[in-house]
Amino acid sequence: MVSLDRFASFKAVVDAGSFTAAAAALGQTRAVVSFNIKRLEQEVGVALLIRNTRSLALTDAGARFYQRCADMLEQARLAVDDARAEHGELSGALRVTATLEYGLAKIAPAIEAFALRHPTLQVQLSTSSLHADLIAERFDVAIRLGRLPETDLHAAQLAQFDIFPVAAPALLVQEPPGDLAALSRLPWLGHSRLKHAPPWLVDTPGGGQTAWRQPGTARLSSDSASILRAYALAGLGVALLPDWLVNADLQAGRLRRLLPDHGFPQQGVHALYPRTRHVPAKVRAFIDFLREREAAG
Repeated sequence: MVSLDRFASFKAVVDAGSFTAAAAALGQTRAVVSFNIKRLEQEVGVALLIRNTRSLALTDAGARFYQRCADMLEQARLAVDDARAEHGELSGALRVTATLEYGLAKIAPAIEAFALRHPTLQVQLSTSSLHADLIAERFDVAIRLGRLPETDLHAAQLAQFDIFPVAAPALLVQEPPGDLAALSRLPWLGHSRLKHAPPWLVDTPGGGQTAWRQPGTARLSSDSASILRAYALAGLGVALLPDWLVNADLQAGRLRRLLPDHGFPQQGVHALYPRTRHVPAKVRAFIDFLREREAAG
């Protein structure tokens, strides 16, 4: 039976691109890594790497072996995670990505509480307005808001939230708009990711629905809801923003909700994770924790 340590050494060398870098990543000496690769090639009976003084490359057999090696190491890691999870112990690293705004408002506090419950688990949160590639960037969970595009990932709904147009009182020098047409004539602050989105189906006071699209010409635009909130607070225009971001501003009178008798479509909060045969225990536990937290309010 080939030692998993040798599998790990081989994968580290391929991933790092050199024996020296692999040794540093594994916390071992270069001699140990070199010995493990040499013994691995002897045990499998084929050359896996082509080496010279400046570089190394995979042989054809090595390229095929690498994927099997990576899969085997992942299955071994998952088996250990599951065994520990049966005793309530999660370990290893959990990598999460979310938008900056939702990450600060909701995910960071949730991670703080989750980490206290699982002290041996290392949780890493990455925030960005750009949607990360879970597979390429090796994230375990991505938190996505709004409409979900077609995806090969698993998607678990965590919660829903309301969106509505808001503006600073200083902007509303006349009577607030009474309908969608009047709303569209006000100066707008545009979210760049919604520029080409399909029209919203807005519930109207009479019980019907009207297709409405954010005005195409925005006075200012950004891919950040927090920046649009700041612009709205400065009286620069109307912004369509989520309730969790502006509720405190509404209560303090810094912003006013426009067309409160109209209903804009609720938006979903989803946890996305890779579609694998075996979902890691740490991923299942984190998603369940987020659901419980949202349900508790």
